[in-house]
Order: sequence, then C-alpha cells, then structure tokens
Amino acid sequence: MAATSDATRPRRSGASRAWAYGALILGALLMVYPLWWMVMSSFKPDTMIFTEPNRLPGSLDFKNYVDGWFSSAPGFTRYYFNSFVICLGAVVGNVLACSLTAYAFARLEFPFKRVLFAIMMLTLMLPHHVVLIPQYILFVKLDWVNTYLPLIVPKFLATDAFFIFLMVQFIRKIPRELDEAAAIDGCGTFRTFITIIFPLLTPALVTTIIFTFIWTYNDFFAQLIYLTSPNSVTVPVALRAMIGESGGSYGQLLAMSVLSLVPTFVVFLIFQRRLVEGISTSGLKG
Repeated sequence: MAATSDATRPRRSGASRAWAYGALILGALLMVYPLWWMVMSSFKPDTMIFTEPNRLPGSLDFKNYVDGWFSSAPGFTRYYFNSFVICLGAVVGNVLACSLTAYAFARLEFPFKRVLFAIMMLTLMLPHHVVLIPQYILFVKLDWVNTYLPLIVPKFLATDAFFIFLMVQFIRKIPRELDEAAAIDGCGTFRTFITIIFPLLTPALVTTIIFTFIWTYNDFFAQLIYLTSPNSVTVPVALRAMIGESGGSYGQLLAMSVLSLVPTFVVFLIFQRRLVEGISTSGLKG
C-alpha cells in the first residue's frame, strides 16, 4: 500500500501542477487582453474600434499616432518633456532626502527619535486628500501653482515615508563595524554616510528610483491640480484632455495611451531584477 501511494503521488503532483499552470496562463491571458485590444485598436479607424473590436487591423496604419501626437497646440513632445522633468526632480529629491533621513533614524541618536519615527510611519496611513487643501493654499501663497515646484520641492523634504522605512530597514542590516572603522580613520557622520553607507544602499536606492519614477509619471491627480497651463501639463493630464480637443477621436487617444506606457515598461524591464533584489534585501521579506 505504501508503494502504491508513493507511485500515485508524482501523478497527483503533476496533475495539480498542470492545473496550476493552466490557471496562471488563463489569468495571464485575461490580464493581457485589454492591453492587446488597446494596441490593435490604435491602428484602426474610429468606425472599426467598437463595431469590430476583435478584428485585427488590415494594415499597420500609423495615422492615429501621427495625428494624436500633434492633436493639441504644444504637442506630446512638450508633455513628455514636462513629465520627465518632474520625474527627474522627484527621483533626485527622494534619493537624497530619504537616504539622509533613513541614515539619521538608523544610525544617529537624537531626542524623540522613536516618537518622530512613529509619526513618520503614521503618515503612511494618512490619505493624500486630507492634506491636499492645506498644501494647495500654501503653494498658492508661495505663487508656485502652475509650476513644477509643488511636485518636486516636497520630495527634497523627505515626504515619502515608504522609501525612508525601506532604507532604514536596509541600513540596519549593514554592520556597525563599518561605521566604527570609518570613525577610526577620521570620518565624521556625513563622510561616513557618503563613503560607506550610501554606496551600500544601491539596491534600496534602485528600488526608490523605480517606484518614484513610475508613481510620479503615472500621477494624474496632483498634476491636474497644480498644472493649469497647456504648456505645463504632463502626459496623463494630456490624455484626459484629448477627447475634447481632438473631437472625440478614440483611435488617437488609444494610440497616445500605448505610447504613454512605453517609459514605464522600459524602466520596469531594465530594472526588474534589481527591483526584486532591492525589496527582498530591504527588510520587507519575512
């Protein structure tokens, strides 16, 4: 009987594995279908998009892409420029400010350290809409509305508690003996951070860069609130405005939507391995 159970066990495991793979493939197809439909529809005229949704386009006509790119006065060249400038500023701000703040929480001793760290963690549960009105009033008084400043300057003040927590967990795994060796060599606090801690933070920094870029690039609400001039809007806001500006051309809208996905796909594909490595080595893995 024991031999029989041992013989049937591989069959059962093989069958269960086949069912699992089948379910995963089915789920993947369901998730990829909307993207596939959007890409195929971007090459169709508007009359075919909804009347023949599953029919492949007869040819790869890039008319929707060309017309959509120049559908508004500034054009999508300007919109992409605005998005990349804001993303670059946000990435630099988060890398510098969050790493310095994390180093202070992980290595330095100062009054109310635990209380301040707890308050910082509580901000993760604070909805953005709660602080939106006070922030907007502040930026209006500073005359920053319709500029990049409301979207970039807060990043240099370490406002993203998630990245601070991620780096704190990573720094705590770095042996303190390295700090002591640097102190013996005459390094102060800041020099120890620059020469020892910051280079070892590379996996966590890469994770911060990727998430900051994707979240900032895809942000719609904050950019809609603070950027009011047509020359200052970003790609997500421009996509929302396309229907009215282009006479309701869904082909152009889908074509620009496809192009808007390219930067995030490229960033994710290039840094996918480092993204997983950075999360798993930063204390977020059990």
